[in-house]
Amino acid sequence: MGIYTEEHEMFRKALRKMLDKEAYPYFEQWEKERDIPRDFWLKLGENGFLCPMVSEEYGGLALDFGYSAILTEELERVGAGLASGISLHSDIVTPYVEAYGTAAQKEKWLPKSVTGEYISAIAMTEPGAGSDLAGIQTTAKKDGDFYILNGEKTFITNGIHADYVVVVCKTDPQAIPAYKGVSLLIVESGTPGFKRGKKLDKIGMHSADTGELIFEDVRVPAENLLGEENRGFYYLMEKLQQERLIVALETQIEAECCLKLTVDYVKERKAFGSRIADFQNTQFKLAEMATEIDLGRTYVDSLIAKHITGQDIVKEVSMAKWWISEMAKRVVADCLQLHGGYGYMEEYEIARRYRDIPVAAIYAGTTEIMKGIIAKQIIK
Repeated sequence: MGIYTEEHEMFRKALRKMLDKEAYPYFEQWEKERDIPRDFWLKLGENGFLCPMVSEEYGGLALDFGYSAILTEELERVGAGLASGISLHSDIVTPYVEAYGTAAQKEKWLPKSVTGEYISAIAMTEPGAGSDLAGIQTTAKKDGDFYILNGEKTFITNGIHADYVVVVCKTDPQAIPAYKGVSLLIVESGTPGFKRGKKLDKIGMHSADTGELIFEDVRVPAENLLGEENRGFYYLMEKLQQERLIVALETQIEAECCLKLTVDYVKERKAFGSRIADFQNTQFKLAEMATEIDLGRTYVDSLIAKHITGQDIVKEVSMAKWWISEMAKRVVADCLQLHGGYGYMEEYEIARRYRDIPVAAIYAGTTEIMKGIIAKQIIK
């Protein structure tokens, strides 16, 4: 496809070198400890790998989305738990601040986001509202120079460690339709009334920080409103294209990693006097998986190229997100089967990948939501 230049590949090479030294040797330990140390974030920042798209004025490198895609790819190769929080901070949350923030907000939040001193989160999902963002119950009532924020959020990536959170809330609960009353507020860690709930115990992505957030009469300065009041839903819709493209790319990498692990395994493992790789059923399975993975790679690369040039590809990104996440689930199930009993053992990497992949068909919009978006675009 040729979307990556020589400069892109230099960035990838430097990032891989750093991950070989600072991530791969420790990742299994981080999975056991269910935490990515803040030191690692700081090392990424020191080496210029965080928030590559942020403008130079705020400490970034003003690079195109191709660099963000490379960051996501290489972190995902280490493990989904590593990519999840860092990609979200780097290429999902900070773009909201840069796109809709005031000069003062950008000056306050972006430089330390680039260095890794600040970790960010975005709080959309609630115990009673997931894909239906217009159905959120968290409210922010204006009170002089403050908003009084009340509500609960759950399944929040980086929720436990975040230094600041972009909170999706209702500033006009009476708005009809409901989405016209949604706003975005930046809430700082340590603000009275802002509490962390429990760190959530997930099936997979064990090293990823996912938590509950509780807001009880939190006085948020009005200057922390991101963009205009009651325009939050529109901002979310504008930025979800990039978020879903990142998830499609993450699951594409997962599928590629699973196939590589499995090819290596079946070439070594023997049964009935032959390598498992020599059985026709194995060869057919490998051929099927490799074909689907190549189709996914070609498509997601074409979308990265279009996204870099600023094209509106909401329909196509929705297609990639649902198809590749479902494809990765099929691939990892077949890969685990080809590993036999060893695939079910935690010491084999395929077991971790098997646990990590399924949630990609749920977060950032479920497969069903993606199909609905695609259908609306087709009919329109």
